[in-house]
Amino acid sequence: MKHAESVSMKQLSEYSARYNASPSRRAMTNALAKTELSDVTFDNRRLREDRFHFSVEIPTLPVTNQERSGRCWIFAGANLLREEVAKKCNLDRFELSQNYIAFWDKFEKANYFLESVIDRIDCPIDDRTLCWILSTGVQDGGQWDMFVSLIENYGVVPKEAMDETYQSSHTAAMNGLLNTKLRQFAARLQKLHLDGTDDLHAEKDAMLREIYSLLCTCLGEPPAGFDFCWTDKDKQYHMDRSLTPKDFYEKYVGLPLGDYVSVINSPTSDKPFYRSYTVDYLGNVVGGRDVRYLNLPMEELVSLVIRQLQDGRLVWFGSDVGKCGDRKRGIWDSKAFDYASAFEMDFSMEKGDMLDYRESAMNHAMVITGVELDENGAPVRWKIQNSWSDENGEKGYYLMSADWFNRYVYQAVIRREYLSDAQREAFDADPNHLTPWDPMGTLADR
Repeated sequence: MKHAESVSMKQLSEYSARYNASPSRRAMTNALAKTELSDVTFDNRRLREDRFHFSVEIPTLPVTNQERSGRCWIFAGANLLREEVAKKCNLDRFELSQNYIAFWDKFEKANYFLESVIDRIDCPIDDRTLCWILSTGVQDGGQWDMFVSLIENYGVVPKEAMDETYQSSHTAAMNGLLNTKLRQFAARLQKLHLDGTDDLHAEKDAMLREIYSLLCTCLGEPPAGFDFCWTDKDKQYHMDRSLTPKDFYEKYVGLPLGDYVSVINSPTSDKPFYRSYTVDYLGNVVGGRDVRYLNLPMEELVSLVIRQLQDGRLVWFGSDVGKCGDRKRGIWDSKAFDYASAFEMDFSMEKGDMLDYRESAMNHAMVITGVELDENGAPVRWKIQNSWSDENGEKGYYLMSADWFNRYVYQAVIRREYLSDAQREAFDADPNHLTPWDPMGTLADR
């Protein structure tokens, strides 16, 4: 580092004197020695506002549990789809197989990884994009468009047709082995290329056979066909035999996923509003749906979400749940934690700065099921269906304050019909390309 300055003993003495001059800092030090930080800073007055009452509320099935995996985006998507099955079959409890979707996600991501390595085969090993591909590997996280690509390719099945395994709900060890294998394959492809091998895709086919076997060993083999049986709320038994996963989707779900688009709020200087964006080397299904966003001001994103909820339609969305949350109470509220008073310092940042300087980004996907509106139609708080079991919050349902929503929600999936003509035109325009490591390229993985 040029012109770098070390810290002097005089400076340290001044810092110590300033710290010790504050009785409140000493008191806070004592409190934090024995108490969780979030408990010490929680402002109990916010509970008057954070109530589970909503003027617009869509009835939904009980929450699900992704356990120790980062498949939130799959659970959120499956939770949205299963409501259609429940309506058609008169059910009060039902789950789609998240394991089935996750199997094909892992398999397709492995193919996407190998194709990306082949695409960068002439690059030096320290090429930044290649380094990003190799270091990222295959993981649990995903995006809405990646979910759609899987459903369009493979359909869905009820949970009973491919239930969870220990590895599907505790994915760390499996992911480690999978990525070791993929990086082994990447090294082999590079060596074969240097030795003059032209047909790397023939080698890739043999590699994918091994990946398929590894995934089947951990997750089970996905069913090509199955029988769907259920007992409805009126105690009537039903059976539908010999369905394929695509048959099941068309007959019992039927949502036109092509009519849904991702709207984001990224108020950064490099992403002007009313333009569409895609992220290079971000995806799972080769030849599937590209990840694409329409960047809008927050007030327009909020308006679109409200309109969709008012029409009785759920909203898949992505946010940063690592900020200002109380898991036990089931709330996210940026005004509920008074860190400024506790530490006598300012922690505030603008949303654009949080993205640019890697303080925040989307990391979790859930489903919006309701909203409390004030007399002017503005949101006060939002009701959220999570996938972290029913042990916290209101039987697993969570609440987000309006201010938290504005600061930490980055994406919502909206049906095209709710977009204005100008918004649809902007979304359909040729997208601007973002680098793989752009903050809007992060995956929901909590």
